[in-house]
Amino acid sequence: MSVRRVMGTEVEYGISVQGQPTANPMLASTQVVNAWANAGARARRARWDFEEENPLRDARGFELARDLADSTQLTDEDLGLANVILTNGARLYVDHAHPEYSTPECTGPRDVVVWDKAGEAVMLRAATLASRLPNNPPMLLYKNNVDNKGASYGAHENYLMDRATAFGDIVAHLVPFFVTRQAVCGAGRVGRRQDGSEAGFQISQRADYFEVEVGLETTLKRPLVNTRDEPHADPQKYRRLHVIIGDANLAEISTFLKLGTTSLVLKMIEDRVLPGDLALERPVRELRDVSYDASLTHLLRLKDGRRMTAVQVQWEYLEHAKKHVDRTLGSDVDDETSEVLERWESVLGRLEADPMQCKDELDWVAKLALLESYRDRDRLDWDHPKLALVDLQYADVRPDKGLYHRLVRLGRMQRLVDDAAVTAAVSDPPEDTRAYFRGRCLAKYPEQVAAASWDSVIFDLPGRDSLQRVPTMEPQRGTREHVGALLDRCDTAEQLFAALTSR
Repeated sequence: MSVRRVMGTEVEYGISVQGQPTANPMLASTQVVNAWANAGARARRARWDFEEENPLRDARGFELARDLADSTQLTDEDLGLANVILTNGARLYVDHAHPEYSTPECTGPRDVVVWDKAGEAVMLRAATLASRLPNNPPMLLYKNNVDNKGASYGAHENYLMDRATAFGDIVAHLVPFFVTRQAVCGAGRVGRRQDGSEAGFQISQRADYFEVEVGLETTLKRPLVNTRDEPHADPQKYRRLHVIIGDANLAEISTFLKLGTTSLVLKMIEDRVLPGDLALERPVRELRDVSYDASLTHLLRLKDGRRMTAVQVQWEYLEHAKKHVDRTLGSDVDDETSEVLERWESVLGRLEADPMQCKDELDWVAKLALLESYRDRDRLDWDHPKLALVDLQYADVRPDKGLYHRLVRLGRMQRLVDDAAVTAAVSDPPEDTRAYFRGRCLAKYPEQVAAASWDSVIFDLPGRDSLQRVPTMEPQRGTREHVGALLDRCDTAEQLFAALTSR
C-alpha cells in the first residue's frame, strides 16, 4: 500500500491578449506554443503521433460511434494546431482555444508537483516570447479554470491502475471522494453558477460544470467519473484513470495532496478494502452544495440516511488508508506515503477547526483570505467587480503580477519544492519512467525523431525507406537505470536503434 504509481497532470491555461478583448484565443494559443517551439532553434520539430490513440473507447465495455461523438472528443485527430514535445518528456499544445501542458509520466505526487510547476515556467516563457513577436501585444496566461462567462477549461489528472480492477468499484468509491476532496484541493472562485451570475465565493472553480455521475464526455455533460479507456500502455495490464473533476492548483500542497490522496484511494479500491457505505444520495447536487459552503459545515446526505460534512467523509477515507498502510507495510512505509498521510490528517484537522488555519497551504483558503481582506478594507459586497479581478490576478502566471506569487515572496504560502528543481525539470525528464527515454531522444537526436507519443518514439533514419517505431508500452521501462548508459554511448539515433533492435 503505497502512494507511488505512474501519474501526471494536464492543465489548460486561460489566455487573453492585452487590449484586445475580442482576440481569437485559438490563434493566440497557437502563437504561444509556437513561440516556445521556435525558440529551441531545432532543425526539425517532432510531430505528435496520434496512431495509437482511441478517445472513444469506453471503460464500460463499448466504443462510441465516431459520427455520434462531439468534435471535442476527437482528440486523436491531427487538426494542424501547434503541438510540441518537450525534452522533459512533456507535451505542450493547443487544445481547442487554450494552450495546454501535460506533464511527463511521474511516479509520485512530489514529482508531479515539480513537473507541474515546470509547466508554469514553460507557459510563462512561451507567453513572454510570443509577446515579443513584431506587432504583438502582451499575451497573458492564467492557471485557472473559468472565464466567468459560462466557459470552463480543464485541469485533468491521470493515474495508471490495474486493469483487473472492476470499473463499477472505481465509480462507487470515487464519487464520494471526488465530491468531498475539493475541501482540500479546490482553487476557489468568485461567483456561482456557470456564468458567475450569482454573487458569492465557492471552494471549487469547476463544481458548477458537472452534470452527471459517469460518462465519456469531458467538455459537455461533464461526469464526476470519466470513462475514457485509453491507457497509453499495455491494455491487457493497465487502465489509465482519466480524472477531469479537479481545479488547476498553484499551491504546491494542494497539488501534492490532490495526487497523493487520490492515489491512496485508488490503491484501496484495487485491493478491495474499502466498504461501500459512503455512497451519496445526490452526488452531483452535493458537489455544488459543498463548493458553495466555505465554512465546510454543509451536511451531505448519504444513501444510508447519515449526514456528514465533506471533511468527515474525507476523514473516513483517511482512516481506511492509515489502517491499510499499517496492515500491508507496517514500519516499512515509504517516506512519500507517510508524508501524504501526515499532511492529509493535519489539513483535515485544521479545516475542521477553522479553515483559515490552512491559508498558507491550500489555494481556496489563501484566495478567500485575500478576498476577505479586500472586502473588509473597502467594504465590498461579493458582486463587486474588484473581487473578480483579484480572483483572476491570483492565477496570473507572471511572478511580478500574480497574487499567488506575491504570497510566496512574502512567506505566506508554503512550498514543497525548490526553484532549482523546477528549473531543471523544464528541460530534464523524470528518470524513473519512460519519459526519460522520450526526453533524452528528443534532446540528443532532434533531427532523427520524426514523431513521438506517450507510448512510442518514431525515428527517421538515413538509408531506411520507412519510419522506425520504438514502442514504449511499459511506463516504467525506458528509465535512466534501464537505458541511461545506452543513450550515453550512442552518439547517433542509428546506433541507438541498432542496439535496441539487436537485443
